Amino acid sequence: MSIGVLLAVLGAAFLHALWNALIKLGTSKIGAMVILSVAEIPIGLAIALPRPAIAAEAWPWVIGAACTHFFYKTFLTLAYDRGDLSRVYPIARGAAPMIVALVGAVALSDQVTGPQYAGIALLAGGIGLMARGVFTDGESRRLLPFAFGSAMATATYTLLDGLGARISGDAISYVAWVFVADGLIFTLGSLALRGTAVLPRAPRAWVVGSFASLASYGSYAISIWAMTVAPIAVVAALRETSILFAVLIGWLVFGERMTRDKAIAALMIVAGVIVTRL
Repeated sequence: MSIGVLLAVLGAAFLHALWNALIKLGTSKIGAMVILSVAEIPIGLAIALPRPAIAAEAWPWVIGAACTHFFYKTFLTLAYDRGDLSRVYPIARGAAPMIVALVGAVALSDQVTGPQYAGIALLAGGIGLMARGVFTDGESRRLLPFAFGSAMATATYTLLDGLGARISGDAISYVAWVFVADGLIFTLGSLALRGTAVLPRAPRAWVVGSFASLASYGSYAISIWAMTVAPIAVVAALRETSILFAVLIGWLVFGERMTRDKAIAALMIVAGVIVTRL
């Protein structure tokens, strides 16, 4: 991996942490997520329409993944309403690959190597330590079920996307249509459940939410490009430095409390994810 690709992937990791930070920044997390979802629609269409059509058999997977994204986004915003970025993000981001690895080994006949089991153990230890900090540091315990719910949804759509992309005939088009369906389902679902009051009125909120959507797509696009010029496993592992970026943003920008246990837990989660991805 060249230094240019390395820096690009680190940039993608930062962008992923950044769009989460932007959602956390707003007074209405759900409103910011609706804006992000609205912006996903034209982004997805711009990518999908010039490309070949995906196979008809892939459309149920597109809809299934988009519906799962609805729960992912909802759980994530509810977790950010109740907890710090530097606490929620590592749990939600770190637990997902652990769930995928375990389910893949049982349900998909994927072979799990000894080092990957070690990575899963590191993940479990880091997530346990991060979750324990909620109790020892006097934070709201209500963030935990929503953070883990977000991780479960992430693991679910990861498995759906992996299977759907394989039969789509064009993985890039598949993901673009997931963007479109996700944007529509989350926006319409949020309006149906909460009414138009969920839409922020302040122009600044729309600017921040739209920028978060661009950061989300930029993170994805850079990672996909990097996987065409560098080993996929290395790129996937390096992306997980986003956990460290999120912890640093929470500490330095939001003034969230940084303890020794939180720092150790974040490092364990990053190490665990990297080992399971290599």
